[in-house]
Amino acid sequence: MMKFNSVITKNVEELEEISKEVRQDVIKMILKAGYGHPAGSLGMVDVFVALYYGVLLHDPKNPEWEDRDRLILSNGHICPARYAVMAHSGYFDHKELLKLGEFGGILQGHPDKRFLSAVETTSGPLGCGLAQASGIAYCARMDGKRFRTYVITSDGEHDEGNHWEAVMFVAKNNLSNLTMIIDRNNIQIDDFTENVMPLEPLADKYKAFGWSVLEVDGHNIEEIINTCNKARSIYENPTVIIAHTIPGKGADFMENNPNWHSKAPTDEQAKLALKEIRTMQGKVKEYGE
Repeated sequence: MMKFNSVITKNVEELEEISKEVRQDVIKMILKAGYGHPAGSLGMVDVFVALYYGVLLHDPKNPEWEDRDRLILSNGHICPARYAVMAHSGYFDHKELLKLGEFGGILQGHPDKRFLSAVETTSGPLGCGLAQASGIAYCARMDGKRFRTYVITSDGEHDEGNHWEAVMFVAKNNLSNLTMIIDRNNIQIDDFTENVMPLEPLADKYKAFGWSVLEVDGHNIEEIINTCNKARSIYENPTVIIAHTIPGKGADFMENNPNWHSKAPTDEQAKLALKEIRTMQGKVKEYGE
């Protein structure tokens, strides 16, 4: 019997509210841990909410269900966003979020399957996720399995040669049961991607390698869900979805700023970020204002 997570039934407005709560969780997690990657984490919240609540076939009560869709996170440093969405959808107690990175805890600074079995792989070196996902998708086809494999990659990790080897492998074997989502936020470790190693025209590169290319506003949850569903209907070749995101989304002083790629906010910065997220950068007044 096919299983669906019951949270898929939530409407877009409810999912947008969850995104707001998740962004606040991300700030609190990174503040408590004293380290992390807030820009990329905040930027990918809406994609994770769309996947866990509207796209993936999964069961939080049975995370190793054999027929679940697989989600590989290649750029594991944005895991606070994934962890927070997993907590909201019922994989573990919400209180675990404030234990990010603690020794022996289930939520390590990069996803570690030894401690959290609900993730498919242990993330670490950038550029490896697509290769791992391609192996899963290839074996699924060999075994006659109908689950779909999703892999999230960063734009910065396109500097890695291993990634492009996997791009060729997926296309050569026509793994149409695989969907890759690129977090196209235009920043990497210490600068903008186009200054470090220009990627454009990124869509044309993938088309040249034999992929179908879709592009999406990475902050429009309904559009993300619809685009992922469209990718399911493409059988001619594998599909990549280029999700255009804003790093640091929700906190004005973090947005589109490479300096927030990998540093924790101070107490005052966290307080400001939380207020901006709650009030949608001043568009909504808080109670008592």
